[in-house]
Amino acid sequence: MTIPNAAPADRPAEQRLDLIDALRGFALAGVLLSNLRDFSLYTLIEADAPALWPGERWLQMALAALLDAKAMTVFALLFGVGFALQLERADTGNADDSRAARRRYAWRLCLLLGFGLLHAAFWYGDILRYYAVLGLLLLPLARWRPATLAALGVLVAVFASAALQPWMKPWTAQFAPAAQAAAEARAAFAAPSWPTMLAGNRDYDLWVHATAWSLPLFTLGRLLLGMAIGRAGWLQRPQQHLRAWRRLLAWTLPPGLILAVYFLFRDFGGLGPELFGLQGGAARALSRLLRNLAYLSLGLGYVAAFVLLFQQPRARRWLAWLAPVGRMALSNYLAQTVFGLALFYGIGLGLGPRYGLIGVLAAFALVFAAQTALSHWWLRRFRYGPLEWLWRCLTYRRALPLRRAPGPAPAAA
Repeated sequence: MTIPNAAPADRPAEQRLDLIDALRGFALAGVLLSNLRDFSLYTLIEADAPALWPGERWLQMALAALLDAKAMTVFALLFGVGFALQLERADTGNADDSRAARRRYAWRLCLLLGFGLLHAAFWYGDILRYYAVLGLLLLPLARWRPATLAALGVLVAVFASAALQPWMKPWTAQFAPAAQAAAEARAAFAAPSWPTMLAGNRDYDLWVHATAWSLPLFTLGRLLLGMAIGRAGWLQRPQQHLRAWRRLLAWTLPPGLILAVYFLFRDFGGLGPELFGLQGGAARALSRLLRNLAYLSLGLGYVAAFVLLFQQPRARRWLAWLAPVGRMALSNYLAQTVFGLALFYGIGLGLGPRYGLIGVLAAFALVFAAQTALSHWWLRRFRYGPLEWLWRCLTYRRALPLRRAPGPAPAAA
């Protein structure tokens, strides 16, 4: 997730890296808001449970349309960008140096897998293990042309799970029904007992990742697209690619919003199983394909809109406040779990879903404001976030300086 220095271009390196870090901070905000609904156990309550507040159903619909799977799309795209840039830097030396750098990056991904597995022991929603395993599998593709990576990414992200769905239905049918798994998890997470919570998390983690069989494809497609963006230099040299960013915005945001509105009516408006005259398995496969397209289109549209806004000096002054959050992405991502468990689980304050989505929004404002302030404070004093520093030390197998010398904060973690 580290972004190395890009090649010289028409903008100062620090400002170009600020764009990537600010975009990552923006993604972390969305990931936090999305995950807090899980931490609060809100997503585990019965679907027909009465709303706790007036307008809560409308808020639920807005989050479903604008947030679900889109924040994680941006986060995964940026990991793919960082992956491409790390390996691009590894290839700048001679053959021996390049091989050593690639081995070091593979070791770095193994360490990330360790972080992810440890994180998953406490929270079933960890995504780092997917990034690590898929990153290792993608190492041989690092020199592929951007267009090839992009085409493969779209194929995997949009079409693969839709094509596989008919064959995966018997696989998912052998596991407990979703309502039963959610009820058991909710009881375990609400219990004021560490052993009960950890056992419930283990069981629910196994259930989620056995039944959510399309998640590796979801992640893989976005990593490939992020690699394509990184290989093409769109984020390192944004002003050279403004036309491409404008085209991407026009091709993704409007259709993504149209599809999001359509699925609002389909999911919340009581539409039947028929889809454009199709029924049964064909309707389900087409529905999944269109959902995949909606998720990916809106996520890419958000990235394009953010990049274009960042080119405006007035907007950049505000958006750049997110950059320190993005520079400490690993630390902040894992800290969000600490906050979530402490606020909502029975081992902490035990707030659970009692305040509904209003409580989730309040927790989001509190936690993200705290993370933003702490990230600014920390990076004025230290070179890297605490876990970014540990990750680097383990990668290079030696202690590296943490406290920074007087001067501007480093541009990357």
